[in-house]
Amino acid sequence: METNSVNLLLKAFNFSTKLEKNHDFDNKIYHSLGCALTKKWIGNIVPLELLEKNIKEIIDLIATISEDCNFYSQFPNFISTPDYGDNWGRFANYFELNNRAIAKMCSNKTCCGLINSIKILPAIPPSAKSWANCVILSQIFQNMFGDGYNKAPDVENSLYALKINCPYSENIIDYNIASLISPENQLRAFCDLAHFRGLKVGFRMMISADQIKVVKDNEEQNFSWENNEHLEIFINECTKLMNLGFEAMFVDSAKHIGGYEMENYTGVGALPSYSQAQYIFHEIRKRSGKTNISFIGEKTTDDFERYEKMGLNAGTDFITGDNFYNVRELSERLKYNRTYAPGVEIENDNYGGGISFEQRLNRISSALFGYYLASDKLPSFMQTNDLFPLRYDTNTHHIMMANPNYSTDGSDLSHIENLFSKQDGAHYNHKVGELFAHALCR
Repeated sequence: METNSVNLLLKAFNFSTKLEKNHDFDNKIYHSLGCALTKKWIGNIVPLELLEKNIKEIIDLIATISEDCNFYSQFPNFISTPDYGDNWGRFANYFELNNRAIAKMCSNKTCCGLINSIKILPAIPPSAKSWANCVILSQIFQNMFGDGYNKAPDVENSLYALKINCPYSENIIDYNIASLISPENQLRAFCDLAHFRGLKVGFRMMISADQIKVVKDNEEQNFSWENNEHLEIFINECTKLMNLGFEAMFVDSAKHIGGYEMENYTGVGALPSYSQAQYIFHEIRKRSGKTNISFIGEKTTDDFERYEKMGLNAGTDFITGDNFYNVRELSERLKYNRTYAPGVEIENDNYGGGISFEQRLNRISSALFGYYLASDKLPSFMQTNDLFPLRYDTNTHHIMMANPNYSTDGSDLSHIENLFSKQDGAHYNHKVGELFAHALCR
């Protein structure tokens, strides 16, 4: 019986498992400069160039730009995560990919966001010599209102409200092939291919009680942190994903856990207590058997010890990266803390527009080079928009709150073409590639 998840995926689409070299992007291969020339990715593109390819062509391409320069005619049966130690999350660059936004839009239905996330992997720079790059998926669980459907741009369909203890999102999983490759193996294939690319992988998770529903006996229940059964379901749902190959969890509203600074809280519903959060993070590590899981907290303050003792490895939205010297001095200040650090933010999920390409590139530069020693680098946080700029009349927060179909001719590829900036977006992507080319050998 076939257990190789990537082979299962190829067979589900009726492709051979024999891989062949893909030279379609030979003129768009970027590589690191200096000591690690073998770290490769595809740049100077718009996402359509990859997303219009079939899954076999993409897996062939992933094998073609293998970091060790060996071409694998069969995808390996076992792929381990890039090893940067247990506390890799303290130093990583996190890139959140809105996998619902790049999903296949057919009429008013949305699906296959995970397949399209695999297709975009060749365009994400791999991890550096001294620190990891990690892809965070915006959605895996069902969203409460309209899962599996796209709507008009002004109609809410929030990713911030989810259901657990039920099948994974129809936006993300390709249920048309579920009899040939299970949803779990589709997720495992994504993780294996990302690891082969030299990337870590994680997912976004809500913790605001009124933004979570528990499905039990085919009925939805309002989630409560006072309900021990709900708490156990929450932990087990996260643990299942870790066992499929994920190794990072972005915790939405983590700043306010335990009732901290609630005057600035914008979520809906109660949050876990401080001790519950410690228990949750500990139990996910314990039950998965993974000591190298990274927990990232949305927002942070200068009370670093509070977050470290909670079990987090990184926190967002502490410093923007607009001033390189401020980033470098913060890195120097925190260099002796190897477990937790606040991060350099390029853009967050609440971004509503207003950052120019130049400002964005400056922030990325500060995040990648803002230190005296690469081993002391701060973590950083980026969105889809920071590698592949969106069209000008939308923004990161909008596509988290809504699920618009931008197709002009009814085809799913037209949606992808029109979701992103075009030629200027490709040129910006080239500029980002230049920055990473200089950073990955550090």
